[in-house]
Amino acid sequence: MSKGLACAIALSASVGVLAAGPRTFTVDTQRSRALIDVGKSGAFSFAGHTHEVEAPLSSGVVHLDPDALSRSNVRLEFDAAAMRVSGKGEPPDDVPKVTQAMLGEQVLDVKKYPTITFESTSVSGKGTPPSLDLSVAGKLTIRGMTKAVTAPVAVKLDGSMLTATGKFSFKQTEFGIKPISVGGVVKVKDALTITFTISAREQ
Repeated sequence: MSKGLACAIALSASVGVLAAGPRTFTVDTQRSRALIDVGKSGAFSFAGHTHEVEAPLSSGVVHLDPDALSRSNVRLEFDAAAMRVSGKGEPPDDVPKVTQAMLGEQVLDVKKYPTITFESTSVSGKGTPPSLDLSVAGKLTIRGMTKAVTAPVAVKLDGSMLTATGKFSFKQTEFGIKPISVGGVVKVKDALTITFTISAREQ
């Protein structure tokens, strides 16, 4: 093979990677996770202490077009009924009590609303594969109420695998949830922060 032909083949392969066109990924629910930091406030709260809640994904699909990011979209579904307090930094006896309160009628009401969903409405950003820095706006639905949220998302592509990481915040009261208060002294903060890692494999 001539040196010129080899260079042409290598260039073609490089262009193919950068202009791969639309790609569809299915979320690997076993390798994906979302953690919710639920802060405390009040006279007897501990500085910096939070409840850490694990929110397992039940399904998800990512459509990514590196050549036209605006044509990309994502839909994720979380199993609200399977959400659990991780126990990190918690007295062991408190974990089941906090979990029960979280899943109950006052907060998530999982018997009536067993799922939480996120569906993107726009995707923008910069970068070229294998690394992209995106801004993903969408609709978050909790307890049957839908609100707009936006998250910065870092995307890494490795062969047929996609990994997306990011963080965003919202207020419980926006979804009709009244933050739990204990004796009017220690209460859960209204604002929650979600940190997520989404792993997905190309179909």
